[in-house]
Amino acid sequence: MASLRGMQQPELSKKLFKIIKSENHAIGAYESASRERISIASQLSDWGEATGDDSVSDVSDKLGVLLSELGEQEDVFAQNLEDYRGILKQIRNTESSVQPSRIHKAKISDEIAKLKYKEPESTKIVQLEQELVRAEAQNLVAEAQLTNITRQKLKEAYDLHFAATIERAEKQIMLARHGRRLLNLLDDTPVVPGDTRPAFEHAHQARQVLNDAEEDLRDWAPNLEPIHSSATEMGSNLMPPQAGTADTSVSGQEEESMIRAGESSTGQLEAPAPPEHRGYGESSTVAQPEAASSY
Repeated sequence: MASLRGMQQPELSKKLFKIIKSENHAIGAYESASRERISIASQLSDWGEATGDDSVSDVSDKLGVLLSELGEQEDVFAQNLEDYRGILKQIRNTESSVQPSRIHKAKISDEIAKLKYKEPESTKIVQLEQELVRAEAQNLVAEAQLTNITRQKLKEAYDLHFAATIERAEKQIMLARHGRRLLNLLDDTPVVPGDTRPAFEHAHQARQVLNDAEEDLRDWAPNLEPIHSSATEMGSNLMPPQAGTADTSVSGQEEESMIRAGESSTGQLEAPAPPEHRGYGESSTVAQPEAASSY
């Protein structure tokens, strides 16, 4: 089913579709790593108890707690990646919406070229050229919207991605440092046959290591360089507010060039019939981003 979806993607959005799909596999790998890490932590605790060595049992049990928390961080990271992936989908959906506009414009251009070659005197040429002017105006809006959403969401997506990466790294470093503290509580002085090891004397300190780890995680806060953005000025139609009343009709220069070419008998083109989105502020060529799907 996933392959069929990929085949149905418009050409413009195929590359980003592939990235989003690959990220889905990566997220699954992090979720799997989380489950495996938690399982291994439990196994370590069980093994330590089975050794019959009180010191090894106590230390391995608390190491298991830290390792389990390391696994939880993998799961949190995977959830954050899913959010980042959802933002990329907004770019992909916009790309998919722009593709028909490009195809329509190219199709009209091809029809005009064929007619000029086969029937240079055809009156349909003028009609098609007027339609091409409207198609170009619509496409101009769509392309502007696409570049706006692409830049905004690319920054937003990877801001989230890198912030999540830093959070995961810093928290795992904390946990690893506390794990090393636990190792220093285990006396590994060699004994000779017949000697009895002293009872574990650092149970309180071991418990304190876990308390410190819990407190560090609770007190952790991001300390990140902000990602600056001017996209807050963008309206719901994916255009800046000042473009709200802008007209997408043909410029005078375009009309005059068509007149000089003898393609208008009245000396001036009729104003294009209002497309679905005459003004940037009234309607949008590009469909607004859809709700994120699994792919």
